[in-house]
Amino acid sequence: MSKHSATPHFFLLMVTFSALLYAVYSRTHPGDLKVLKDLKKGLDPSSIAAGSCLSSWDFSLDPCDYLFSEHFTCGFRCDRVVAGAFRVTEITLDPVGYSGSLTSTDWNLPYAQNLDISDNSFSGSVPCSLSRLTRLHRLSLSGNSLSGEIPDSLGSLSHLEELYLDKNHFQGPIPVSFNDLKSLKRLEIQQNNISGEFPFLGSLKNLYFLDASDNNFTGEFPSALPSSLVELSIRNNNLEGYLPENVRDLKYLQVLDLSHNKLSGTIVSVLFDHPSLQQLTLSHNNFTFLQVPSNMGLTSKLIALDLSFNELRGFLPAFMASMPKLSALSLEHNKFTGMIPSQYALKVAVPGGNASSFERLLLGGNYLFGPIPGVLMGMKPGYANVSLVDNCLYRCPDTFFFCQGGNQKSFVDCKSFAPMIP
Repeated sequence: MSKHSATPHFFLLMVTFSALLYAVYSRTHPGDLKVLKDLKKGLDPSSIAAGSCLSSWDFSLDPCDYLFSEHFTCGFRCDRVVAGAFRVTEITLDPVGYSGSLTSTDWNLPYAQNLDISDNSFSGSVPCSLSRLTRLHRLSLSGNSLSGEIPDSLGSLSHLEELYLDKNHFQGPIPVSFNDLKSLKRLEIQQNNISGEFPFLGSLKNLYFLDASDNNFTGEFPSALPSSLVELSIRNNNLEGYLPENVRDLKYLQVLDLSHNKLSGTIVSVLFDHPSLQQLTLSHNNFTFLQVPSNMGLTSKLIALDLSFNELRGFLPAFMASMPKLSALSLEHNKFTGMIPSQYALKVAVPGGNASSFERLLLGGNYLFGPIPGVLMGMKPGYANVSLVDNCLYRCPDTFFFCQGGNQKSFVDCKSFAPMIP
């Protein structure tokens, strides 16, 4: 064989040898390398801003070998996990407005524990292939323009502890498969177009934070929720019906916000003597009555209570002045009548030793009548946030700061609603 005829074979051998050598000494697993390449390739090039993480990704070099260098400044993490190979264990993109689709790659990253693309401009549907991220502990897709239904396949991420799908355009119901997310601790799905009745999530025994606000949920307040919940918000939906007594079973609950719904009937007393509840917001509903707790609120843990913009009637509930930790109370824009209880005025103006004073007391927009309690008359602006406007009080001039911002109702309006007004 001549020297010239051997040259092509020698060249092919060297190319093969070089490829094998790169595979042997490459720190990044080939499958992970493909995902990184496909992710960048699927982006709109004009959305990759100069100085951003992805603008530095230079695949002529090995990603894990040059991580945190000028060639791969940020955006992912590598760890040595098996047989000396480095695997991608985290993708965290900087929030600079990357746009594109999540379907550009197969997401075959079996060692990834965190995927965070939040506060960018990704659009389209969420691919079912995200279920390949079997070791994922945290998934954040929040603050993008993702749409369509949330895929059932996300329910197979059995190690997932935190799931953020908020601030997108998701539609349809919450997948039933979410009940399989046994490790889930935090779920944020607020500010979408998610609809249907609120699903059964009672099997999520580790869930402590759930925000489903600003969606289109209908039906009644969910009858079965994880007893582990500490914070629950279903604000600004279309929930109807009554609040059930079994809300007491949420024994660790500290924050409950159900404002801006269509709930009605009675506000149950268990909310006022709940063993851990500190903040309760039920404003902008259709409640007409509230139950007085048997212990008159003396064991209540509530710090802030907002029942404004409902249809509550009768006299102001005196027991609320006995709640030892309550410092913020809003009963504005209901249909309360009668005189302002002296207990309310004292809790604002006179410190009560170990009990908290009212730092905020908003009673405007009702049908309260009679004189202003004397202890309030001597208060100076800035001492507390108090409002008594838009009532039927006898003499509430704007020389008093708590009378500023609105007039009292007319005598005709007051008399037609509450004939007992003198």
